[in-house]
Amino acid sequence: MAQPLLQPDSEAVYYEIEAFLSGEAAPAFHGFFGRQGGVSKDVFTSLNCGLGTEDNPGLVQKNRNKIAQAVGVDPDHFITMHQIHSTTCVRVEKPWNIHERPEADAMVTDVPGIALGVLTADCAPVLFYGENDKGKPVIGAAHAGWGGALKGVLESTVTAMNDLGAKNENIRACIGPCIGKASYEVGEDFAQPFFDEDDDNDRFFHAARKEGHFMFDLAGYCAGKLYKAGLSRIYIKDLDTYFNEEDFFSYRRATHRSENDYGRQASVICIK
Repeated sequence: MAQPLLQPDSEAVYYEIEAFLSGEAAPAFHGFFGRQGGVSKDVFTSLNCGLGTEDNPGLVQKNRNKIAQAVGVDPDHFITMHQIHSTTCVRVEKPWNIHERPEADAMVTDVPGIALGVLTADCAPVLFYGENDKGKPVIGAAHAGWGGALKGVLESTVTAMNDLGAKNENIRACIGPCIGKASYEVGEDFAQPFFDEDDDNDRFFHAARKEGHFMFDLAGYCAGKLYKAGLSRIYIKDLDTYFNEEDFFSYRRATHRSENDYGRQASVICIK
């Protein structure tokens, strides 16, 4: 349903979920970009968009420009945050300078032409689309690592969209490529806060081969949080960033290999 797409001019490769938003007449662009189609080298090969990495800043900017081109906006209208695994969601009324980006993990806007981007390398990128009472689009983008998801970043995003007039019954949420449950082994200490939050969260943990360990379903947990927040139209792009090395960056994979850094892929949504 969601095949990789190559934007001819930018050569940046991204994925869509057709049931979420699709076609030229769709009111918003959405794309989960992978690591292909950029200019970075070595461990950052090739579409690294991480401003906080040790990659050459000039190459990172060229990669970000490619994404802006694929989305159809000026480079300074593709914005990202300084992500800190928080619950902070900011309302975007105009683009900000990349050197003055806020510390936050989610954004919402009802302004056309601003591309909201989240950067990930195993965490779950979540894109949102809704409409206000006048039928005008309201969009959001959230960075949901396990910590932010547990704290409530997804609920913060839904609330911020509500503040812009979007009703829960018409908000769609799309969970992009992230570390898959077959790759995400965790210990009992990791799992306990989730069990403390809700006994039903045990359905997101499955026995691992190693005693006292579990395999964690991050995308499933995020979907469960969104459902509890009042959303019913939830989509998951089932691609494992750890396993799919050719297509995605992965923090955990880089850590297991003792690599000195890792790239970040971008997930973007923009009102046309």
